[in-house]
Amino acid sequence: MPTDAAVDALFLPIREGRLSWPADGALFLRARAGALQAREWPGLICVQSFRPAFDALREGGFDVRAEAEPSRTWPLVLLLPPRQREEARALLATALGYLAPGGRLVLAARNDEGARTHEADLSRLAGAVSVLSKHKCRVAWTAPLDGPLDPALAAGWRALDAPRAIADGRFVSRPGVFAWDRLDAGSALLAAHLPADLAGEAADLGAGYGHLAAALLERCPRIARLDLYEAEARALELARTNLAAQAQRVPLGFHWHDVGVGLPRGYDAIVSNPPFHAHDRDARPDLGRRFIAAAAQALRPRGRLWLVANRHLPYEAALAEGFAQVRTVAQRDGYKVIEAVRAP
Repeated sequence: MPTDAAVDALFLPIREGRLSWPADGALFLRARAGALQAREWPGLICVQSFRPAFDALREGGFDVRAEAEPSRTWPLVLLLPPRQREEARALLATALGYLAPGGRLVLAARNDEGARTHEADLSRLAGAVSVLSKHKCRVAWTAPLDGPLDPALAAGWRALDAPRAIADGRFVSRPGVFAWDRLDAGSALLAAHLPADLAGEAADLGAGYGHLAAALLERCPRIARLDLYEAEARALELARTNLAAQAQRVPLGFHWHDVGVGLPRGYDAIVSNPPFHAHDRDARPDLGRRFIAAAAQALRPRGRLWLVANRHLPYEAALAEGFAQVRTVAQRDGYKVIEAVRAP
């Protein structure tokens, strides 16, 4: 199984005997499998809203959910905090609310992903913490708690993650979602070049909060159906809100799905701004290539893919392999817009 330094660090206090594993199990927020074995951790409930990580946990035999059970509390809560500060603070405050009386919270992060900041934030809510450093990570855990030491601060931090209006009220978004506080420049460039003659059944791969899908429906009146595929459940719920008005005139599908494993049906047109970073922010051009392969397999004869990507990303070979015609439509501000057409 692949290693994950933050996961290894998170479980270090338990493996070393500094903390004991509760008989009632534990809650693991933003869980990742890493090299963990499910049988080692009886009663562990994993929560993960990112579909590829969710699927990896499930395939590893873990009990995994998209959301935590809101009414249940735990003697031990484990957390891999996200990088975005507001999202991380909101999740940290929420995690403390899942503790049973006398419970402990443990978090871990890589040093280059804000480990000291997360440790400091935990101290602000929970008082003095114990700390270990290993695997270029820091792991911090609380004393037994009966909730956050500063309930007012915790309540304020929980609200940091609340959905809010962006782009002059055109969309609702929230911290942690891709380009959460703006219209992404690459997606905006693609939206501006979408041709009005795209028609039939369409899909948006990596739909985020729905920016590209909304543009497609506005610019292309002959779209008869649109399916949105998004790996992050938090973003997909925002897309449902942002496209509620369009759903009155065009059938819409919202799919919590890892595009990299392929699509379940065929389409006449596909739009996409593929991801090119993994959860740890390392560059992953293979993700975009997998999106291109999935689009090529799902498009019907003469089906069209409209794609935007950073100009330096090496997608040309994947496009040439899957499509009969490929052309660069526009290049600006470090982005390229490409149209690719399936063979007849």
